[in-house]
Amino acid sequence: MAAPEEPELSQAQTEKLLQFQDLTGLESMDQCRRTLEQHNWNIEAAVQDTLNEQEGVPSLFNPPPPRPLQVNTADHRVYSYIVSRPQPRGLLGWSYYLIMLPFRFTYYTLLDIFRFALRFIRPDPRGRVTDPVGDVVSFIHDFEEKYGRSHPVFYQGTYSQALNDAKRELRYLLVYLHGDDHQDTDEFCRSTLCTEEVTMFLNTQTLFWACSTSKPEGYRVSQALRENTYPFLAMIMLKDRKMTVVGRLEGLIQPEDLINQLTFIMDANQTHLMSERLEREERNQTQVLRQQQDEAYLASLRADQEKDRKKREEQEQLRQEEEKVRQTALAEERRRRTLEEEKERKSECLPPEPPVDDPESVKIVFKMPNDTRVERRFLFWQSLTVIYDFVFSLKESPEKFQIVTNFPRQILPCLPTEEQPNPPTLKEVGLSRTEVLFVQDLTDD
Repeated sequence: MAAPEEPELSQAQTEKLLQFQDLTGLESMDQCRRTLEQHNWNIEAAVQDTLNEQEGVPSLFNPPPPRPLQVNTADHRVYSYIVSRPQPRGLLGWSYYLIMLPFRFTYYTLLDIFRFALRFIRPDPRGRVTDPVGDVVSFIHDFEEKYGRSHPVFYQGTYSQALNDAKRELRYLLVYLHGDDHQDTDEFCRSTLCTEEVTMFLNTQTLFWACSTSKPEGYRVSQALRENTYPFLAMIMLKDRKMTVVGRLEGLIQPEDLINQLTFIMDANQTHLMSERLEREERNQTQVLRQQQDEAYLASLRADQEKDRKKREEQEQLRQEEEKVRQTALAEERRRRTLEEEKERKSECLPPEPPVDDPESVKIVFKMPNDTRVERRFLFWQSLTVIYDFVFSLKESPEKFQIVTNFPRQILPCLPTEEQPNPPTLKEVGLSRTEVLFVQDLTDD
């Protein structure tokens, strides 16, 4: 039984499939398609889930039992730095902590139960992303209203666009997920993120993308990165041709500690980034060299084609000239044969030469253009056409000619014309019993 054929992909799905393969480096197109279908064609979540699985972070699908993430930076695993909340100090601190513990436990338990029940009644609206850019811009606007404009430069685009830019520019991408309801968020933003030293460090060293998890775009990235607590920061870079999470910072972290941890992560992965830059430069140089070679090859090919074209044109011109000569020779041969046949026909049609003693006979000596002389007798009453046909039938006669008398010089009208359709007789033109006539060649005329 044949396996059912998979449905054809739309143009948008095909573009997502190619983009997903480019970002993750997966070679199997079927695997890329299955992963995207598992994530309902959510490319950002699929990319991050795939990258995190490659780095040992649990997948959104088939998650293993929760356990502490032990990362060995020497093995190039994900570097994780979690800042624990400070323990209460003194009798007053412990008293306040123990008094508030039941209320805090009850509050978060009821909140989790409410959220769990709400999922069965109404799906989480953050799961449907309709305007990812709008989500990011809205978060930036809300952040500035609450904390002012003195903050690191936020990337104003989608998470996927930030990944693409960081990959293209070979820069570190720092992702910040903003938990609106977390108790440490406000202090982190005021005391750490918006400080002058952190702002300068992030603006010069990274691309900085941030969004609130209350926004659909931030929630979707949160599902991909699987943060444990807030504030949450993830460092992402191009590593082994894949966008990879190389560091995770969780909890309330101080400015100096944040800069030190980010510097440590970047230093630990600098060799990978340099390797990617050198490899890309080599690829670019190879591409430029290949392009130059292709251009040189195309130029050589065009030159060879031009030579071939000219050679073909010359050969065609030579062939046409030879064909023209051949046709001219054939035409000349046909003309010569036609002329000979016409001469023979005229010769056969000539009346017999009269005897010498015939009193009506006329002796005519024809002086040919080649200075030869031809003699023949005709009758007075015969038309001038007869003497013309006789001269025409001679082998040495030209193709076109006229017959003239010597003195007085007169061109004999041997051929019929419109004015004189019947040429005159020898007697009518005044020829005597003995005449010398000249044959003039008119072929060149």
